[in-house]
Amino acid sequence: MTGLDRLSYQSRWFHVSPERKFLLWAVMMTLAFTLPPWGQGIEILFTAGLTCWLLRLSVWRWCRWMALPFGFLVIGVVTILFSVSRDPQSLLVSLPVGSYWLGITSSGLITANETFWRSLAALASTFWLVLNLPFPQLIVLLKRARVPRLLTEQILLTWRFIFILLDEALAIHRAQTLRFGYRSLPKSYRSLAMLVGLLFTRVLIRYQQMATTLDIKLYQGDFHL
Repeated sequence: MTGLDRLSYQSRWFHVSPERKFLLWAVMMTLAFTLPPWGQGIEILFTAGLTCWLLRLSVWRWCRWMALPFGFLVIGVVTILFSVSRDPQSLLVSLPVGSYWLGITSSGLITANETFWRSLAALASTFWLVLNLPFPQLIVLLKRARVPRLLTEQILLTWRFIFILLDEALAIHRAQTLRFGYRSLPKSYRSLAMLVGLLFTRVLIRYQQMATTLDIKLYQGDFHL
């Protein structure tokens, strides 16, 4: 996540206003939900090329980042693709499972194909927005959209604590690795349990330090956004 955040500051469109980026994302999402599958495939290629050009990325790196959500997408599409029926004649391809038949119907095949390309196009568009919209610009966008201040502050604090959590987890994991804490499977489980317990304590300490810093700066309940 820290890598994605750094890349957003290196984008060629870093100085483009967040409203324009959001508008382009809205257009991409509209096309993703209205175009036929072949059009959605073209949009995916366009979005991938635009993302790689703006961020100076290789296509292989973009594909690796898309691999994790792509796996969840495939699982969801598979559940749509297969159906259970008592009549094997209604299935294009079927496999007997007890007194039922597991197979693929023509309507399920069409729905799965449409869902796959629509979701992938929407995912690529959202990924483009995340990679090209630095967090300060997101705060500006939320303020101009008249999002309640309390919700904006909660988003800001959550984003901040994500990095604190990652920083502490990496520091503990690095220390354990230097002491050969992950040399074997039993030691790995023991080190992981220690990491989780210690991480909770370290994050609470960091929170107390932040609260003390805010009190020193005469915090009155509102963040400067």
